Amino acid sequence: MIPVIYWSGTGNTEAMANAIAEGIREAGEETKIIEVDSATEETVASAEKIAFGCPAMGAEELEEASMRPFMDDVNPLLKGKKILLFGSYDWADGEWMETWEDEVRGQGASYIDTVIAKGEPDGDAVEECKKSARALCEA
Repeated sequence: MIPVIYWSGTGNTEAMANAIAEGIREAGEETKIIEVDSATEETVASAEKIAFGCPAMGAEELEEASMRPFMDDVNPLLKGKKILLFGSYDWADGEWMETWEDEVRGQGASYIDTVIAKGEPDGDAVEECKKSARALCEA
């Protein structure tokens, strides 16, 4: 089972989470979409492959009340895991995703892919989510 753990403020990252879950199912794998406040360290520890989603917040950072503390807790568990990071943004250039990718890479993840969408994910962004989800399944 590949968990899709996310935080969404406007629904844009939630839409991406749904598209990623759809891509995982299309690849023949089981998945569960989990809002970060309901996610557990055990879910991360027991998974070989995980998708994490969070939009850019503030000065291009992860959401600080839920997602940032969760990532701080689970980062030590990411060594050797295959990770897909995703999220939406409305300004700047996606620097938060590059920073997040570097953070996860620094934890020793064995595979990392990212998908970002500007604002509400359009048809192309949804397809990119599905494509990246299928690649995660094959990784």
